[in-house]
Amino acid sequence: MRDNKTGSWGVHEPFYVMLNEYRIADLVITAHARSRYEGRGQSDGQPGKDAAYWLWQCLKQKRVRAHSPAEPEMYVVDNDLVMAARIVEIPDESDLYGNPLYKLIVVSFLGKMSENIDLRDLKTYYARQQSSRRTTLMQSGRKRR
Repeated sequence: MRDNKTGSWGVHEPFYVMLNEYRIADLVITAHARSRYEGRGQSDGQPGKDAAYWLWQCLKQKRVRAHSPAEPEMYVVDNDLVMAARIVEIPDESDLYGNPLYKLIVVSFLGKMSENIDLRDLKTYYARQQSSRRTTLMQSGRKRR
């Protein structure tokens, strides 16, 4: 997902987008995130292949921000869509000034805050997820006996 446009041959200038203090030069969307994007991210039925292009455009237009300082790996797109992402340094790559470049790996799209109010407070969301899993496990354990 790089935009490498230069005017002369043989000149390569790495393109990056700033996200917080990171210089994002590459974007990777996992298969799980792509399936979640199709199911929860876009309600207009866009295929998951368009997720990378759409998210790169959002990064370039500065429509992606951190969810909260307490959750460093959670990001919000367009003040609505919550995603879990990890930022990893790209080895042996830097910009013209020697600053390291990073890769944004999107792990999952959690959903839209407008559709699921629990996403506004992620601690409550995860606590509710864990209790529902625990309840399911207890119920299936009872059935086996």
